[in-house]
Amino acid sequence: MSFDRHLAEIAREFPDWTIWRSDAGRWWATRHRLLTEEEREAGSAMTIDADDSEGLRERLLEQQELLPPADPET
Repeated sequence: MSFDRHLAEIAREFPDWTIWRSDAGRWWATRHRLLTEEEREAGSAMTIDADDSEGLRERLLEQQELLPPADPET
């Protein structure tokens, strides 16, 4: 599968992030919003990277687990 397809699949799965691959071949993701102080203290990151698309997906899933569940009333 091409890296463009991997990129598109990850972008669909994680719409709150901008996903890209650097010229050096590393995979990156940056959040679309700033983190709160509490989120930063819990270990959330604004930008993450990985060697490949699967590694980036795993890191994104780890980041999801750090955030509290969304409030259904908002």
